[in-house]
Amino acid sequence: MPAHPEVLWAQRSSESDEKKNILYVTVNLPDIKAGTLEYNLTPTSLSFKAKAGNADKGIEEKDYEFAIDLYAEVVPEASSKNLTSRSLSLLLRKKELRAEYWPRLTKEKVRNAFIKTDFSKWVDEDEQDGDAAAVEEDFDMGGGMGGMGGMPGMGGMGGMPGMGGMGGMPGMGGMGGMDLDSMLKSMGGGAGGFDPDAAGPSGADVESDDSDDDGPPPLEGAEPKA
Repeated sequence: MPAHPEVLWAQRSSESDEKKNILYVTVNLPDIKAGTLEYNLTPTSLSFKAKAGNADKGIEEKDYEFAIDLYAEVVPEASSKNLTSRSLSLLLRKKELRAEYWPRLTKEKVRNAFIKTDFSKWVDEDEQDGDAAAVEEDFDMGGGMGGMGGMPGMGGMGGMPGMGGMGGMPGMGGMGGMDLDSMLKSMGGGAGGFDPDAAGPSGADVESDDSDDDGPPPLEGAEPKA
């Protein structure tokens, strides 16, 4: 005795646009043998018969069959089908243009365990003409960006305490391999009160561009401050 394949369905409706007045019907059956497929659509009914299975995949080949009377009329010549290795998909055009949905796929009001709603295609009747609710993406930055990716802090710019950090570069001694000596040269000997001696021995290499002597004379007789 032939088995009944699973049939999934959804729909759209319109009282003015026939292209939006349709049924989505899917015979959810993989490995249908195209040469055995017998599909017949009339204005009031739909029938299907085929063999399906794949011995190479360990799926036993079986006969499948079903026939249903549709709730209302469709237009066969304006309908279409598409057979793939996973299923037979049908797009059926409803004949009557109306805004209301069909209450069911079949004419008889009888529960059929093999006919199920296709939730992947279903849209509620009162939502089909409007855009689907937009899904807002969450741009939560994790509490203020966390110092740009968890960077622990610069620890000051060569004696200027209190500056936030970029990449955890202590005293700006790193910056991608740049040493302090090179940095001081690029900064022209300091910026606004920069103390070369406070930066370490490499600060002693910085020379003044506007002086030809070895520096100011030592202060004599200066008393140490308390």
